[in-house]
Amino acid sequence: MNEKRLWQQLRTFDRILDTYDVKVPLARFLTRYFKENRQMGSTDRRMASRLIYTFFRLGGALPDFSPHERLAVSDFLCAAGCGVAELILPSQFENSLGLDLPERVALCNKQFGFELESIFPLSDKISPKIDAQKFLLSHFVQPDLFIRIHPGKEKTVKAALEGSSIAWKALGPHTLSFPNGTKLDSVRSMAGNYEVQDLSSQQTGRFFKPAANEYWWDACAGSGGKSILLLQQEPSVNLLVSDNRNSILRNLDERFDKAGISNYRKKIVDLTKEETLLEGEHFDGIILDAPCTGSGTWGRTPEMMAGFDTSRLPYFSALQRQLAGNVLRHLKPGKPLIYITCSVFEEENEQVVEQLEREGMQVEEMCYFKGYEERADTLFAVRLVR
Repeated sequence: MNEKRLWQQLRTFDRILDTYDVKVPLARFLTRYFKENRQMGSTDRRMASRLIYTFFRLGGALPDFSPHERLAVSDFLCAAGCGVAELILPSQFENSLGLDLPERVALCNKQFGFELESIFPLSDKISPKIDAQKFLLSHFVQPDLFIRIHPGKEKTVKAALEGSSIAWKALGPHTLSFPNGTKLDSVRSMAGNYEVQDLSSQQTGRFFKPAANEYWWDACAGSGGKSILLLQQEPSVNLLVSDNRNSILRNLDERFDKAGISNYRKKIVDLTKEETLLEGEHFDGIILDAPCTGSGTWGRTPEMMAGFDTSRLPYFSALQRQLAGNVLRHLKPGKPLIYITCSVFEEENEQVVEQLEREGMQVEEMCYFKGYEERADTLFAVRLVR
């Protein structure tokens, strides 16, 4: 370990931490920071990113420790290999770097009173259907990058990858995983033949079950990942996509164009309004990928654990109930509502479903896609029929 070099990198970490206010995604902030500090070489940028992400993986734990001490503990727990644990707290971690993750957690508990539950806001509100211990431990492991290959393009994509130096693993005929940070854009012959989509997000597609020529509505379409999945299951579906932000729908247009999709209609819709301005339209299926805390994705964006306002949980739960109630008026009898969140909180998931059941909906299938077992995000999905 080059101590002088590491101290220089820690000073860069200090400057980033002092400047970052967690109001924007960390990845976006770092992109801007590196553009403003072009003197930093690629090695320095990689190390700065690794240090700041490692720091945020400790969440709200050990708040009385200095930033360097908290970084050292997180470096040890993540086995990140940054060298900070040995530099800042050498006596506490002597001869212990070969321990597995549960053993490292136990050592930190003994040395510092570290409690695993303290990393995660509102950990007591995690759904009982989640293995909380495994889920929390997963925050010390960087999630993978996943893609879904477009139907009929499997050979093209895999041949392109085999001709590159990129490591990958097949999880199914259309799903591949890569180490996070893999630069897929460098394999140009793959362009337009796949979607970057988390494994759990891909798996929600099993709830759709569209039939030929049905009329579906993706009510919170966002960038359109679920819509593309739907249309690739059944290309004859007539699709309406909506969002309350025109900029998001413009991004969706670009993504659909790259995927070769043109058979859709789009509309700006504010789902908080009882009258959603759809003029009495009714659908054979509605996908409601609802706004939520995003707590099932914080392993990928650990800065959110530090920046989360706990008062937002009841806000999101109330919003989800409102949105679900408003879209239901546009669902044909006997047809499905697919309700999805990327949250692990019972209040956003099972409790919303209970409300929908009181309104006459019946659950056909419901589960958590437990990404913490797959180096992926954790999502909730339910298929309900009126």
